[in-house]
Amino acid sequence: MANMQHKDFKLIRSQSIDALHVTAEEYEHLGTGARHLHFATTNTENVFLVGLKTVPTDNSGVAHILEHTALCGSEKYPVRDPFFMMIRRSLNTFMNAFTSSDWTAYPFASKNKKDFNNLLEVYLDAVFFSRLDEMDFLQEGHRLEFEKADDANSDLSYKGVVYNEMKGAMSSPVSQLWQTLTRHLYPTTTYHFNSGGDPEHITGLSYDDLKGFYKKHYHPSNAVFLTFGDIPAYEHHCHFQGYALSRFSKEDHRIRINDEQRYCAPIRIQENYPVEKDEPTEHKTHIVVSWLLGYSFDLEQNLEAHLLADVLFENSAAPLQRALEASKLGHAPSPLCGLEDSNREMAFACGLEGSEPGKEEELEAEIFAVLEKVAQEGVAKERLDAVLHQLELSQREIAGDSYPYGLQLILGALPSMLHGGDPVALLDLEPVIEKLRERVKDPEYFKSLVKKHLLDNSHRVTLSLRPDTSYDEVRTALLTKQLAEIKQNLNEEEKQKVIDQAEALKQRQIMKDDESILPKVGIPDVPLHLHFPKGEPAKVSDNITCYHQGTNGLVYQQIIIDMPELSEDLQALLPIYTAVVTALGAGESSYLEMQNKQSALTGGLGAYSSVKGEIDDVQDIKGVLVFSGKALSRNYVALTEMLKETLDNVRFDEHERLRELVAQMRARREQGVTSSGHALAMGVASSRMSPGSYLAYQLGGMQGIKALKALDESLSTESGDIDSKALSSLAEGLESIHKAVLAQPRQFLLVSESEVSDEIAGFIHQSYKDFEPAANSHFSLTERRETVKEAWLTSTQVNFCAKAYPTVAVGHDDAPALSVLGGFLRNGYLHRTIREQGGAYGGGAGQDSGSASFRFFSYRDPRLSETLDDFDASLEWLHIEEHDGEELEQAILGVVSQIDKPRSPAGEAKGDYHNLLFGRTQEHREAFRAKVLSVTIDDLQRVAKTYLQPDLASVAVISQQSQRDALEGLGLEIKEL
Repeated sequence: MANMQHKDFKLIRSQSIDALHVTAEEYEHLGTGARHLHFATTNTENVFLVGLKTVPTDNSGVAHILEHTALCGSEKYPVRDPFFMMIRRSLNTFMNAFTSSDWTAYPFASKNKKDFNNLLEVYLDAVFFSRLDEMDFLQEGHRLEFEKADDANSDLSYKGVVYNEMKGAMSSPVSQLWQTLTRHLYPTTTYHFNSGGDPEHITGLSYDDLKGFYKKHYHPSNAVFLTFGDIPAYEHHCHFQGYALSRFSKEDHRIRINDEQRYCAPIRIQENYPVEKDEPTEHKTHIVVSWLLGYSFDLEQNLEAHLLADVLFENSAAPLQRALEASKLGHAPSPLCGLEDSNREMAFACGLEGSEPGKEEELEAEIFAVLEKVAQEGVAKERLDAVLHQLELSQREIAGDSYPYGLQLILGALPSMLHGGDPVALLDLEPVIEKLRERVKDPEYFKSLVKKHLLDNSHRVTLSLRPDTSYDEVRTALLTKQLAEIKQNLNEEEKQKVIDQAEALKQRQIMKDDESILPKVGIPDVPLHLHFPKGEPAKVSDNITCYHQGTNGLVYQQIIIDMPELSEDLQALLPIYTAVVTALGAGESSYLEMQNKQSALTGGLGAYSSVKGEIDDVQDIKGVLVFSGKALSRNYVALTEMLKETLDNVRFDEHERLRELVAQMRARREQGVTSSGHALAMGVASSRMSPGSYLAYQLGGMQGIKALKALDESLSTESGDIDSKALSSLAEGLESIHKAVLAQPRQFLLVSESEVSDEIAGFIHQSYKDFEPAANSHFSLTERRETVKEAWLTSTQVNFCAKAYPTVAVGHDDAPALSVLGGFLRNGYLHRTIREQGGAYGGGAGQDSGSASFRFFSYRDPRLSETLDDFDASLEWLHIEEHDGEELEQAILGVVSQIDKPRSPAGEAKGDYHNLLFGRTQEHREAFRAKVLSVTIDDLQRVAKTYLQPDLASVAVISQQSQRDALEGLGLEIKEL
């Protein structure tokens, strides 16, 4: 079947990409002109994506709202929510939908062939035959409702899932920075607009606008199909044709994106962004300088732009990165620094955050001084070779620990395919790298790139985004006035229509659909056993554990060190220690020299700490520190030596470097609050339920972010200069941690292909053969089991609510049932009440084995007390309602699909090793999975009644200053970030 050709598809080309172990097959559908790119491989995790060019002409978020609404029922599956229903009727390893700036994509992945074909049928029907019910538009997009839905005397408000999602997304200063920059960098093309939608403009989108956009864009002639895996293209073609394409003929949709009109001279822009009313505005200005470059789909231009960005930014030794890190004009390089190549025409940006208004000219001068120096003197050949080495390594590495590996390849090919480029050439980098190696031998080559793309490029925007404490207040006042005027202009009949619409939507949301019309897999389709990688002691030493995995020519090393006993003051410095220890100099080498060595010979070094409770008792904890690195196998000697040099001789005397790293770390952590607010809120709620969860809260949670801010501020004097005494004290603390670490027992993990394993293990053993642990202090933490009632205030337009109950450790017999309970409550109750009815972007519940707690959460939520009430009401629903076996099976499948989710070859090995390290044996994991498969409804009701008791609940909310009174009314202790 692999060689069969479907009569309705024409093979355009077939090309092997040896470095990726795939064959790229490109087809065209004869009837519609739709293109299909198939990556044929032996990988059993099959991936599908259908992508459509979607080109917004305003900020209404029409493409984004359509992405949501298209998944709310189709011709063949006229149920309210087939997408979320299929998530729980499936063994998928990935399901989602994306709206980018100029395309919308619907991807999924599964290792089960029956499940894959089920999902394919549902996805194709949803995309090409969506029913686009107006009620779904009101739910997912926006609608007007009275605050009290049945009371016309109450205030009007806007509701809608995407409306609230984008209020949350645009709470991030980085999102606002990017949207503001692109608005000016792309003045006349679709990238001028926010494809996700600006909340102020989302409310102007009509239902007719949505249907018109669908009709124009959602047609196979405007679509591309991409697949990856061991299912042959012929089988895909049979399904594409049968499920969708046979009903269409070719159309010219004329969906084009023109070239941007170029500026004749650079421009400077000043705009504002909101901060909390009482928040200090010093060091809150973002300044970014950005250029528009060439076509992303042109292989030559794309690789030139990547080479340019990587040489200038790849690490702290790179010219522009070094200059920005050392600059006194701001705290840290902007998160926008680098190349954005997903748009049709690429953008290059550099700049600072933590700056002040009026520093724009000075920053431009610093940036241009670096560029002009590079254009005149060039860069060292070694630096260019290091960048090409990183290109080779990134192409070879088989990723897949976040997104499936096949989906990563597909997303890499998608923009080029949509814009008319050669997606295969962009993935088959080996011949391109060889061509670049020849070009960089000419010292004038890179100089010419800097001149052409940057110095001589007049399409340049300098943006200063400044904090404004009145911005939100003014915006809120305008919205309040707008809603009041709308209400004032409503007659009684129109008011009743608003009330009737809200009631009709509520009734529709409550109505139970007939899910049986959807295809499904069941427990009989679940594989009987887990697949485990096999680790074994190295021949030369039991202290080295080797995993032989198909790593495609890469080697991964870890040094695992028992966590030493540390004072509370030193524990507080652990996140700083792990963040900086591999970013400093070592021995005779400065940090700049070490950065260059890492780039030239490895894929980077890193460190992290891991603290977990015992399998049967979360109060009894164990901790380790892990030093890790990866490299091409040919560079294993350099990797081993660099890790050892860092461990033995790291330099904490580079005080200015320390200062830069702390500032950058603070900036990253603060930026992440609004995107991970639900996880942070759950971390607060469960923070006193185990010693490990309390440490996580203190180091990486909300308290940790607050402590990091305080530390960063303590390292500067009132005049803004470096506080040498405070920095010396920090360095001494880090040195104390490191001395304690060096004295502890250590062991080693090696993941590589079998052919090189013995040789590498022998070298590791030889390198460390003289080490003897000088101590074996025992890391311990105070036992904790307390309730929490906290609210944290920060800059956000939405809320993140959490509630947690103390439960049991992962080894307890009730842990499997508690794991299933989370999905059962989400599927049956929380999704409907929190997302559909409440308008939050997401909500759910789950057992957390790390803290031995059961946690509820909401994400980008417009509500507070109502959501907390919904958490409680879900438990009443569990005990009062009659539940069938189908609901239970769906919750079980959700847990099993997470357990069985494939990872990268290296990720599988590392995961198995660290599970064993903390007592999670393969036998325990297999037994846990078997118990999950046998959970009953009675089990769910029993564990809920046993552990989820109201007086044991902890509550946490992340919100904004305007909600202070409401939060205090809930009895929550107020804390400010």
